[in-house]
Amino acid sequence: MKENIIIREAQKTDLPVLLQCEQEVIAAERPYDPSIRNETVTYYNLLDLMKNSRAVVLVACDKDKIVATGYALEKPARHYLDHETYAYLGFMYTDPVYRGQGINGSIIDRLKTWALSKGLTELRLTVYNENEPAIKACEKVGFKRHIVEMRVRIGE
Repeated sequence: MKENIIIREAQKTDLPVLLQCEQEVIAAERPYDPSIRNETVTYYNLLDLMKNSRAVVLVACDKDKIVATGYALEKPARHYLDHETYAYLGFMYTDPVYRGQGINGSIIDRLKTWALSKGLTELRLTVYNENEPAIKACEKVGFKRHIVEMRVRIGE
């Protein structure tokens, strides 16, 4: 990662840029999911995540420009697993100009550190099955393919 990239917690004043990044995530995922509405939608309540003591939203900045994002949120695990809660990672976005520089990996490292500080030992995230670039980026930092969620549209 370039030495001038700084990773910090997101602030309320970052919200306009974060909302633009969120739309970039949605635009990138639309081709993989025909059920995403063809109108402006949002995935996250970023302000609530920033206020939540069991969540953290991070940004990577090149000087004053936000170039990557990510969050971790503590979620309850299914009752039959060997852990009660885990850190769910989301909003993993990197500006196309900055991809391939290890920024996403650095954000995930910081999210891992945050999770461990909260006593969490499991990280999970979701990626569309056909989104090979995202899958490869996750595998590069230690994630493994785990489960496939299947869907079918009926009654049309």
